[in-house]
Amino acid sequence: MSLLGTIVSKILHPFGGGDAQAQTSGDAPKTDTSSAGGALGGGSDAASGGAVPKVDGKVDVEAVLNDLAGKAGQPLNWRTSIVDLMKLLHLDSSLSSRKELAKELNYTGDTEDSATMNVWLHKQVIKKLEENGGKVPDDLKD
Repeated sequence: MSLLGTIVSKILHPFGGGDAQAQTSGDAPKTDTSSAGGALGGGSDAASGGAVPKVDGKVDVEAVLNDLAGKAGQPLNWRTSIVDLMKLLHLDSSLSSRKELAKELNYTGDTEDSATMNVWLHKQVIKKLEENGGKVPDDLKD
């Protein structure tokens, strides 16, 4: 599974029941419209024991990440930092991993300029979460 697919899966499909392949092209969003509790449906989050929060039939990304942040044991600013977002999801946030993610997302900038790359990566990950069935906060949209 791609790094982006892992990120999307951990946020939108926390119990592993959904299609974890994040879209990187202009394909139509993949959503679960079943009422039987599929990947985007109700059910228990294996990590927290709670239901996946939903808004307008979409997974509430902010609620999921705030819940994880509350349990992280350290302050992690997922709203602005790709490094903190990856740490929150227990993923390798090293520069080499972020460069790998940049390659997956077709970043055309200089990967040695990590600050610029990081800002771009964060925006792209938020965009991909929305494209794959997540409800993201308006202040995080471009």
